[in-house]
Amino acid sequence: MKQTIRFKLNGDPIQIEVEPHLTLLEVLRNELELTGTKEGCGMGECGACTVLINGRAVNSCLFPIMETDGKNVITIEGLADVDGNLHPIQRSFIENGAVQCGFCTSGMILSAKALLDENPKPTEEEIRTAISGNLCRCTGYLQIIEAIKEVNKNS
Repeated sequence: MKQTIRFKLNGDPIQIEVEPHLTLLEVLRNELELTGTKEGCGMGECGACTVLINGRAVNSCLFPIMETDGKNVITIEGLADVDGNLHPIQRSFIENGAVQCGFCTSGMILSAKALLDENPKPTEEEIRTAISGNLCRCTGYLQIIEAIKEVNKNS
């Protein structure tokens, strides 16, 4: 039986009826049609489904939808401003060649945002730790790390 939940999604309050057994990922992609959040492994191992909940990076494939009630959820679609201008992290990923196939990109960017919101000048080791839950098969991580380092240098 469906239940109603309310939460903020990319800055907008929403109310939705959902099956309580669903994950946040399933609702984002299938009910709300926000497909920037990817399903990779479905077990919380790859980070492709990373979103921010109350500013913290979480694997949406493991996060029960009912636990989003009253929370603030940010997906990759919520990072650009209302005029469509990319967030500085998104621009840095493009400028530093940190986007190749793109499958891991939204999760990497949101993990980077969580880190930079908490620590605007992280060390390389802190960056590596922050993205350790996000797997990339294309870049070898060097461009991703550089992109994260460069964000605040260009702001």
